[in-house]
Amino acid sequence: MKRRHALRTPTRRLLAAGLSLALGWTALTAMTATADQETDTDVSTAAVLFHDDFNGPAGSAVDSSKWQLETGDNSGNNREHQYYTPGNNNAALDGNGNLVITARKENPNNYQCWYGTCQYTSARMNTAGKFTTTYGKVEARIKLPRGQGIWPAFWMLGNDIGQIGWPASGEIDIMENIGREPGTVHGTLHGPGYSGGGGIGASYTLPGGRAFADDFHTFAVDWAPDRISWSVDGVTYQTRTPADLGGNQWAFNKPFFMILNLAVGGEWPGYPDGSTTFPQQMIVDYVTVTSYDGGGDNGGGNGRTGQISGLAGKCVDVAGANTANGTPVVLYDCNGSSAQRWTVHSDGTLRALGKCLSLVGNATGDGTKVHLWDCTGNATQRWAISGARDIVNISADKCLDVPWADPANNNQLQIATCSGNAAQKWTAP
Repeated sequence: MKRRHALRTPTRRLLAAGLSLALGWTALTAMTATADQETDTDVSTAAVLFHDDFNGPAGSAVDSSKWQLETGDNSGNNREHQYYTPGNNNAALDGNGNLVITARKENPNNYQCWYGTCQYTSARMNTAGKFTTTYGKVEARIKLPRGQGIWPAFWMLGNDIGQIGWPASGEIDIMENIGREPGTVHGTLHGPGYSGGGGIGASYTLPGGRAFADDFHTFAVDWAPDRISWSVDGVTYQTRTPADLGGNQWAFNKPFFMILNLAVGGEWPGYPDGSTTFPQQMIVDYVTVTSYDGGGDNGGGNGRTGQISGLAGKCVDVAGANTANGTPVVLYDCNGSSAQRWTVHSDGTLRALGKCLSLVGNATGDGTKVHLWDCTGNATQRWAISGARDIVNISADKCLDVPWADPANNNQLQIATCSGNAAQKWTAP
């Protein structure tokens, strides 16, 4: 296995504008979701959290509700030579359902790079401030470029990078390729104590001497609590857990955002030479994220599904079976409806109608009401069910509570300091 490589230092200059949009962001505002199809046989189905198939007119820019373009040079990341441009200059739809990221040997606007006048242009985009996820299947179908010094990547960074920096934030490299290895891709973890050349990873090589530039291939990670597996075209080639980190911190149980980019040069891939032709293109068919459902390749048991009952034998209920964000979660007579069918997921969320039990405004004080909201990976959406039948919000360290111990139908539930009273006792799946 080739041991990687470069310091990928995300505090570099080109991220100053783009990443600043994400700092302090706590709610996912650009997520599309479909309802979990869950059954009483405890089999749960993943929901689509993010999908972009890059449909649109030829030459148009990427969907700005899903992606932001980073601009500038990249001295901090392995001394790359490209200048990342805005708009559709180097990243555009082709009109056939693909995104094309193009690296060119040019400098049309006298761009200045860390090493002097820039020699190349390319593009890099991320979902910071627009979409994050904690766990799930993250995949993209991509046709890679080729050539010495060419470096395409599909990867993720911890959304708290602005607060704690890299590598403490964590990095998941789903796919990296360097042009001198046309048939090999790398998947790597970076975190505190295992970053840069000390990253933990493995490589996958296509059989028969084939090159990744010859056709499209699907690159994915299946990401669960304390477990990440990498695959190419459905073939898993490595799995990593905290046991692989030599006692270092596992930095991957929290929200991450996605990045697509095509770099030119750098100490790991080397630099273009006389054999490298331009332009080079990274062609992306789609990017999809589906939720972690507690089963399948993610390595956990299926989510437990059923009703949650409490005070006066009544149930935790989504008011009116309404799936809109902000729908109150209330106490109501148990009736067996889908609005009362909750799944206890292994990521700590409680889900009904495809969405998560959440705290209004992400507040954590006594009396904060609960409602239904898109599953965002926010810590305030995580709950623990104790042996004493408390349902404790992990972020707030407070219990799910029936206000005033009033068992009336449609009494909106809240969190309150755990006291052991009957208004905080629940029977869950």
